[in-house]
Amino acid sequence: MLRERVTKVWAMLIAATCVSTWVLSEDVVSPDVAVVGIFVIAALKVRYVLLDFMELRGAPRPVRLFFELWAAAAAVVILAFWSAAR
Repeated sequence: MLRERVTKVWAMLIAATCVSTWVLSEDVVSPDVAVVGIFVIAALKVRYVLLDFMELRGAPRPVRLFFELWAAAAAVVILAFWSAAR
């Protein structure tokens, strides 16, 4: 069942959702760590969705690099605004 890459990525996305929903949203870690963790997990999930479900893994390198940097930059900008607003 887990031979296909897409299936493995899907399972990883489900696991990441469980971590961000049931671990980081509870009082297991401090709220600051939870917020940063949730955004990092979200950025990683966006990256894998772009690469494996939107067919960017086989895209030309500049296109792939642009979208991967976009996902990382969006997370960094959101976390910077969140940090500045505190």
